[in-house]
Amino acid sequence: MRPLPELTPANEWFWTSGSDGVLRIQECSDCGELIHPPVPICPYCRSRSSKPAPTSGRGTIVGFTVNAHRWLPDFDPPYVIANVALTEDPRVHLTTNIVNCEPADVQIGQEVTVQFLQQEDVWLPLFALTGELDPIDRVAEPVRPLPRAPLGEERFEHRAVLSGIGRSTFGRRLMVDPLSLAVDASLEAIADAGLNIDDIDGLSTYPGMAGGGMSEGGPSAIEEALRIHPTWINGGGDLPGPGGSVIAAAMAVASGLCRHVLCFRTVWESTFAVLAARAAMANGSSGRAERVSGPFREWRAPFGAMSAANWIGMNATQYMHRYGAPREMLGLIAVNGRRNAALNPNAIYRDPMTMDDYLSARPITSPFGLYDCDVPCDGSIAVIVSAASVADDLPHPAVRIEAVGTQILERVSWDQDTLTHEPQVIGQAAHLWTRTDMRPSEVDLALVYDGFTFNAISWLEGLGFCGFGEAYDWLDGGRRIALDGELPVNPHGGQLSEGRSHGFGFLYEAVTQLRHDAGARQVTDAKTAVVTSGGGTPSGVLLLQRKDA
Repeated sequence: MRPLPELTPANEWFWTSGSDGVLRIQECSDCGELIHPPVPICPYCRSRSSKPAPTSGRGTIVGFTVNAHRWLPDFDPPYVIANVALTEDPRVHLTTNIVNCEPADVQIGQEVTVQFLQQEDVWLPLFALTGELDPIDRVAEPVRPLPRAPLGEERFEHRAVLSGIGRSTFGRRLMVDPLSLAVDASLEAIADAGLNIDDIDGLSTYPGMAGGGMSEGGPSAIEEALRIHPTWINGGGDLPGPGGSVIAAAMAVASGLCRHVLCFRTVWESTFAVLAARAAMANGSSGRAERVSGPFREWRAPFGAMSAANWIGMNATQYMHRYGAPREMLGLIAVNGRRNAALNPNAIYRDPMTMDDYLSARPITSPFGLYDCDVPCDGSIAVIVSAASVADDLPHPAVRIEAVGTQILERVSWDQDTLTHEPQVIGQAAHLWTRTDMRPSEVDLALVYDGFTFNAISWLEGLGFCGFGEAYDWLDGGRRIALDGELPVNPHGGQLSEGRSHGFGFLYEAVTQLRHDAGARQVTDAKTAVVTSGGGTPSGVLLLQRKDA
């Protein structure tokens, strides 16, 4: 069934206002600005007074994706998910469906008008084409923001090193206890750093005690299993991406709160999916729509935008419309990753893939096909962050942290701010270069988050390896990002081929490359690597160096 929003005192006026056919948006009673999604304070003038304001119900399509994948049993594809900018204020966007037309008829810039669909006690604002094109581009060109300058010359990053790495078995539907995977990776990382369990005095992870196959149970589960007695712990999703757990650990070490922090990330999504499907079949259906809440689901799930593939696909469509980039641009990322994965014994998918294979794969949600999407899997990766003072005593060359980028310079939203790139990339990338004298031209390899191929494009442009909209030409048919290219990208295959470790696979590969232990996929004389994690949620980026660089 189509999920419906859980009605609360804060949102009921929005989800029921369509009962008279009028689209209403929160309006500040003092400055008159429109605000969406609803919040209890005006972000423009800080007034606490607001009211539902009627609008024309007209807007412009600024992003869309044709969803071809069946995420829900009774929500039949194909259907169009769109990002519509309201005529009254194009800064206000609604994720919605475009109805009463063929999906192939939808394009960027079309004007639309609201049509409400009543489902139980909710009136969903859907939109239909008017037949007109908006003569104005409602999406601004991206700009590189100006981050806050560092407060001083001292850098906490330089007081910590990455001293050990470990990984469990990785695979599809392993049907193994995720805590067992986490223990395997943790013990291997501790030994790799030349430490004992008793030496570990910090634990850090992302996203903590999360469900849905996204966690082993967080710091508490690891502490209980290994009986560690940490002086500091960290676990949660509100971090600068999954790699934010490593950044937080470096800050804890730099402050003297602890000396050796075990950072870990465990996924068991493919096993969880099997177990969830079994439970659903056993329990049957209630016949009532699921009710959803929270910023990630309330404003998107009622329109069938169930996956980040849908959310990011809308931005990818805006990018390709704006810059004229073909799907082959995304294919170059996927094909490069698979070529590199063939040299990685830990990768789940290692069979050769051509551009024709990529282009002919079944569609998921435009412009993404099967090979644009990373691989849900089971596995765990651990990284030890240690005080820099131990760097010379480690069994392997230490990897130092030159700089991090963490500042949020865009709205933390999937659909309200950045539309030309993946959200939460441009700001953090710009922040990185304020904390180092190094420049992009000095980076030897890039480990860029590729939950979807477009993520990698966004990071490469955001980090300044090429200009906005220039990625297709810059890739040079994939030659520039190949193992022997100017900037090797994801030598291990990335999440598209190695498997979705939510960022920690990139950290593991960066350390392996900077130690010069990568074997057949080793980037010659690699000394500096950039590692990104996340996107669309608060993200983070690290610039890592071999200690003798």
